[in-house]
Amino acid sequence: MRPTALALLLALSFIATPLIQAAPASDGPISSAITKALADPARQADAADDARRKIAEVMTFAEVKPGQSVLELAPGSGYWTRVFSAIVGEQGHVYTVWPNEMGKYSAKSLANWQKLVATPHYANVSLLQQPAAQLSAPKPVDLVFTSQNYHDYHDSFMGPVDMAKFDKEVYAALKPGGLFVIIDHVAPAGSGIADTDTLHRIDPAVVKQEVAAAGFVFDGESQALHNPADTHGDKVFDPSIRGHTDQFIYRFRKPAK
Repeated sequence: MRPTALALLLALSFIATPLIQAAPASDGPISSAITKALADPARQADAADDARRKIAEVMTFAEVKPGQSVLELAPGSGYWTRVFSAIVGEQGHVYTVWPNEMGKYSAKSLANWQKLVATPHYANVSLLQQPAAQLSAPKPVDLVFTSQNYHDYHDSFMGPVDMAKFDKEVYAALKPGGLFVIIDHVAPAGSGIADTDTLHRIDPAVVKQEVAAAGFVFDGESQALHNPADTHGDKVFDPSIRGHTDQFIYRFRKPAK
């Protein structure tokens, strides 16, 4: 091989190496428990949203397993809850928290939830109604999860909530080594909590800072719901971006010791 050709190949190899290293890491293989849960006939109406909401990737990132206990904050329509229920199974449990303050504005959703927990198919799901500022769980859980609601806890209609105290309550609700997974809409960098009640977005840096202050260790993030086309300047309900906002998915871990 001529020296010039060898030099060219060596140069290309050095260029390719950092490109490979910079590729985003996968959230891991989808477990059979998750695959089975997604096929549950009881959630047939939800299935149309699975690709958009990346539920298989999110559940994998949250490390949900059969037999675990989950505390879900402000479950909304139950999209995530129905999958949690199917994954953890009869030996596990899903505690769903409806803050009293949120229930006032979502009476219909709360009524639907009361019906859901009374359904035999969801015997492993229970409803906890409590003040937003006083989070508690019947027993330590493996996972605390919230989707698109962490920003709400900063708003006046929720109390307001002392977030330092709230995140410590989340910490106390978890078993050693347990996870706190947060999904929320991205606000412009440096905006802090200025947009929580207007655009319904929050600066991811604020979330990291608040949760870490409670004793959690940042354990990774998923890019599954990242949308670079979102300018972060529109209200999340704007038709131009609704359902496709740029969202961060953070995982925090309570130290095992």
